[in-house]
Amino acid sequence: MSWHLGPLAAVDLETTGLDPLRARIVSAAVIVVRAQRGPHPEDDPNRWVTMDRSNWLVGDVDIPAEATAIHGISTEQAAAEGRPGQRVVGEIGVTLARIVEQCIPVAIANAPYDLTLLDRELWRNGWPSVALRARREPIVLDPLVMDRHVDRDREGRRTLSALCEHYGVPHTAPHQAAADALAAARVVDAIARRYPEIADMPLDELHQRQGIWARRQASERARRYEAEGRVERVNGQWPVIPRPRNGGPK
Repeated sequence: MSWHLGPLAAVDLETTGLDPLRARIVSAAVIVVRAQRGPHPEDDPNRWVTMDRSNWLVGDVDIPAEATAIHGISTEQAAAEGRPGQRVVGEIGVTLARIVEQCIPVAIANAPYDLTLLDRELWRNGWPSVALRARREPIVLDPLVMDRHVDRDREGRRTLSALCEHYGVPHTAPHQAAADALAAARVVDAIARRYPEIADMPLDELHQRQGIWARRQASERARRYEAEGRVERVNGQWPVIPRPRNGGPK
């Protein structure tokens, strides 16, 4: 049975900014979709409806207006409805570690951003990393990396919303953590269904291959930016930017 017919988890964070080393978590969601009951989607039409969901909102974070414009959560709303960030971050880490312990693959769109930000938040708040708590590294499925690999020459944007449109995946609430997490899992499933070479690849190998693909894709972007005269930093580390050897997060 292909991995995409088994249980799939997904994670998404909504945050205060674009830099994963400095931004803070505003809201988060972790979902787990059960294994499909049968080899065909029509065998289990409710697979994407009935799932485990965990949602969090941080109440003690200052949210810039430009971030609020994206995900719709203001500082005032977060303060009224959220919970202390130190507790929320710890709960996210525990929830994700339990999934990793079970060897359930985790779909994360643009994994180096979300996983790095979560890692630094755990570090900042005195919690162990997900890998340390789970005693194994997570198996990550990044639909952005996978899509760029299987369809390198397609023009247009490669955002999560664009991938949902391309693969016919419903996505009614972009930039809401639970909706984005579900969309990431469904796009990963859609890629596996469209490309048998992805579906047939063992999960451990697929995880390793994505690291290779991500580095190559970063090199290609860097060359393109240079040719266009654009000065932009391109990160090729995947699925997480390692912690520095000295010092700690700010």
